[in-house]
Amino acid sequence: MLQGFVPFPPEFAARYREKGYWRDQSLAQEFDVVYKRFSERTVLIDGAREFTYAELDRVTTNLALNLLDIGLKPLDRVVPTLPNVHEFALLYFALQKIGAIPIAALVTHRYGEISQFVNLSGATTCVYPEMSGDFSFSPIIERIAAENASLKIRVVLGNPKAGEHSLRDLIDRPATLPASRLAEIVIDPTDPCIFQLSGGTTGIPKLIPRTNNDYAYNSKVAASVCEIDAESVLLLVLPIAHNLPLACPGIQGFMFNGAKVVVHGNTRPAEMFALIQKHKVTHLKVVPALLIRLINDPAAGNYDLSSLKLIQSGGQRMQPEVRAKTRALIPGVFVQENFGMSEGTLMFVRATDSEEVKLETCGRPVCADDEVKLLDEDDREVPMGEVGELTVRGPYTLRGYFGVPEYNAKQFTSDGFYRSGDLMRQHPSGNYVVEGRKKDLINRGGEKISAEEVENLILMHPAVQNVACVPMPDANLGERMCAFVILRHNQALNLKELVAFLMTKEIAKFKLPERLEILPDFPVSTFGKVSKKALGELVTEKLKTEQQAS
Repeated sequence: MLQGFVPFPPEFAARYREKGYWRDQSLAQEFDVVYKRFSERTVLIDGAREFTYAELDRVTTNLALNLLDIGLKPLDRVVPTLPNVHEFALLYFALQKIGAIPIAALVTHRYGEISQFVNLSGATTCVYPEMSGDFSFSPIIERIAAENASLKIRVVLGNPKAGEHSLRDLIDRPATLPASRLAEIVIDPTDPCIFQLSGGTTGIPKLIPRTNNDYAYNSKVAASVCEIDAESVLLLVLPIAHNLPLACPGIQGFMFNGAKVVVHGNTRPAEMFALIQKHKVTHLKVVPALLIRLINDPAAGNYDLSSLKLIQSGGQRMQPEVRAKTRALIPGVFVQENFGMSEGTLMFVRATDSEEVKLETCGRPVCADDEVKLLDEDDREVPMGEVGELTVRGPYTLRGYFGVPEYNAKQFTSDGFYRSGDLMRQHPSGNYVVEGRKKDLINRGGEKISAEEVENLILMHPAVQNVACVPMPDANLGERMCAFVILRHNQALNLKELVAFLMTKEIAKFKLPERLEILPDFPVSTFGKVSKKALGELVTEKLKTEQQAS
């Protein structure tokens, strides 16, 4: 067993096996059946490149053998920062055949995040594009390798430099190792198959181990709620590595049903509309900000979008008028609200729910053995209809973050319920309603930003004495970040200067504050702590005043 991994307790594992949730097969074994069953069907489309299930099997076997040849081993941790391209899918399924563990990094991550992932996981390998826009990955990966003895293998999608392997070459070059090498690898289905990333509030990302057993079930049960069959077609423009596009049901869930996935590298509405029309897309995954952009784009009327049956929205709460306008544009489409966490438990609104329930709730758990408790500050369950912190456990919800026992002691109850930090109440229908959160996160269009992480960086600025980052409302993204700052004596600072300073810390751009407010002092709570609630109300009022004035 991987050191630092927290397994499911034996009595729970036995129950999940008995009920058929866990099949005790690796993802490689699960998908081996899928490749053969649907061999001639198209599974993956990326521009002009298409793969059948049989071809995906053949190409990923070849890639897996070449990855073994350059030194990858079972349980090696791999950090891929690839965009939405078919090479991501090829790499993911090849790693599953080896039993190596990808870490769900994003192409927007930079030195600050990637170095943490490598350090936390002991990763041996990084896979990255040559360029992302005007950003070159090779120099930072070389720095990270110099700082981490574990990182031995660098694979680039593009033109390799000294010390790098070409991902394209590893995909295309016929393997010299025999296919029997993969058959010799024994993958424990209770081991992690991927590390998803938390939106943790401590400023350091936590690694979420998802096991072969629980991740396969996660995708299958989500697929059953999303009305997927062999004729379904999914368009993926959200980052594939995220839990929703990859496994809820995502690529995995569609493949389990012999369906088709179209990947695309941007969210330009006209390009998305053209793909929906061309491929007769039935399912689309969005965050509300993206859906708002799509339904308000004048190009929407130029395309046939009638194939769309289900638009799955996650990441943040959707306003009822957005759902209504979507249905007016695409009659008959089901806009499915969901609440999910990379840590596990998924809640989906069902097509059979009443209109009121669809409008007001984020759904209910997808599995009968998803155990939910809403707890007050003293860990007592709150009465029906009252607000409490969502705590959960179940057959696909983690029992501990990787390698952080002290943190786990705070994040899990004594009986193994995960403390999500989300505040909810139960609706009379049995569904749940999100009422806010305890954890200190800004939810910018579905990307969770740790306020503490950004605050710690801002405190390094020589002009800053103290800082508090809070969410401010935004009609499109839900929230953006506002940084409230107390300056040192005789110092000055503006937003442009602050952003330029933070860019030197090499963090993802979506984490940068988008408003700066200078205060002489911060409001405090009755306990003497900085009142972020009061700061949030202050910036909200300022925004209202500015809107009225304009």
